[in-house]
Amino acid sequence: MFRCKWCFGCCYFVFISGFWRSGGLGKIDMENKFILDVCCGGRMMWFNKYHPNVLYLDIRSRARGFCKQRPNFCIKPDQIQDYTNLKLKDKSFKLVVWDPPHCIRKKSELGVITKKYGSLGPNEWQNNLKKGFLECWRVLEKQGILIFKWNEQEKKLKDILALFPVDPLFGHTTGSRSKTHWLCFMKL
Repeated sequence: MFRCKWCFGCCYFVFISGFWRSGGLGKIDMENKFILDVCCGGRMMWFNKYHPNVLYLDIRSRARGFCKQRPNFCIKPDQIQDYTNLKLKDKSFKLVVWDPPHCIRKKSELGVITKKYGSLGPNEWQNNLKKGFLECWRVLEKQGILIFKWNEQEKKLKDILALFPVDPLFGHTTGSRSKTHWLCFMKL
């Protein structure tokens, strides 16, 4: 195992993942990539942050230290891509994970949360989430699973689900005070 040169204390490289050999943002061997994280950020939800079967995407890349309040936090996707316009083949993933930014704030209102996780913007959030869902659905193979995570600190889950053309199969709210929801969709 190798220590991540960007995160140092928080992430480790698994040599077989190909991330080390590809240089991080280089060409990715897609042969064994059947799981897609379209908005990976700092890969906080992943137990193995460099799982060999996952293609990690994000719209940005940030080296360790960009967030002064969390100096070891970094954002290092396998590829820089916008989840509203994926450069991926139709029906190419068995599992898609989507944890979009939950903040609906102006770019100028950058606090710690928006620095770490991004912002959808007050005027474009609905269109952004609609397009994002359709792109995730497009790259999902038949009988594939989409896991969607949403925190309703600023927008209620019912308002978000109204934007999607498909209903979730089931979901779960985490914690008694938490407003974070995990939802499972299946492409039938």
